Amino acid sequence: MRVLEWLALLVVCVTFLPESVRSEPLVPCFFVFGDSLVDNGNNNIIVSMARANYAPYGIDFPLGPTGRFSNGLTTVDVIAQLLGFENYIPPHSQASGSSLLSGVNYASAAAGIRGETGRQLGARIDFTEQLRNYKNTVSQLVNILGSEESAAEHLSQCIYYVGMGSNDYLNNYFMPENYDTSNRYTPEQYADALANQYRQQLKTLYSYGARKVAVIGVGLVGCSPNKLASGSNDGITCVGKVNNAISFLNKRLTTLVADFNNKLEGSKFTLIDTFNMLGDILRNPGAHGFTNSNAGCCGVGRNRGQITCLPFQIPCTNRNQYLFWDAFHPTEAANIVFGKISYIDSSNRYCHPYDIRTLALL
Repeated sequence: MRVLEWLALLVVCVTFLPESVRSEPLVPCFFVFGDSLVDNGNNNIIVSMARANYAPYGIDFPLGPTGRFSNGLTTVDVIAQLLGFENYIPPHSQASGSSLLSGVNYASAAAGIRGETGRQLGARIDFTEQLRNYKNTVSQLVNILGSEESAAEHLSQCIYYVGMGSNDYLNNYFMPENYDTSNRYTPEQYADALANQYRQQLKTLYSYGARKVAVIGVGLVGCSPNKLASGSNDGITCVGKVNNAISFLNKRLTTLVADFNNKLEGSKFTLIDTFNMLGDILRNPGAHGFTNSNAGCCGVGRNRGQITCLPFQIPCTNRNQYLFWDAFHPTEAANIVFGKISYIDSSNRYCHPYDIRTLALL
């Protein structure tokens, strides 16, 4: 009887064995485009104030400060692990040779959909430039794999993670002292302009071989410690005008994804709704283990969000209980929650029409 019970337990364990401990990842490659939420070192080598290659950033990361804007893992690190990749996806600044076959991270802090976004922070790699870097990668893959057909087949199986737009609000539209977009556009007009440009950029990505694409909606920027510090009377209530403006873009992204799936042959786009994902966490942070959801673990001033985490500043010790690591970015604990929900959306609430695991299996 004990033998039968042991065998039954073994079957259960094998059945639910996560992709992260299997010998082969669920997909052959994972490509990442975005901003500081997923930058893992590309800004380290450019002249920019948007850098995180100093302590205490990376305090809980095995490799220390790498340029990740968190105390540890980013959301794409978590997703890569869940997909079964043994190694972190390398930043474009370090990727070369056969490592390109497994994917590249092109993300750059302060980058946006619009080219001018983030310019007050110095150099950054906007989405259009990230696409140029990816195009160069594709050319290298053609040489490695021997033909355009082989490269196209390889790329068609990859997961593409595209998370742009936060800075187009944070470091553009809601920074009238540096940009005139809020004078030129109403929030809805600005959302139209962003969505139209984003549509063309994503079509370019498709033309370079991307087929399985996760478009990440813009989150609740108005609930970040920085915006709470500057625009919330009580330091708790989110800044409505910021979140309302962002919601206009997210609605257009829903339409964009549906259009692509209907019109682009072989495409499988999905939208990850981080706006409502974060909103639900903020309504019940304790359910996810968070005791603080309105202040940075590392930062200066009101909500520890007026000035972001400074070099060698001593952060909070209970980092796993904080939703935000600094003035703008989540902790590793929060990124694990976001990554897991994006990978398997058991509620069918946040990922439309697929979660990332389903997208990988298509």
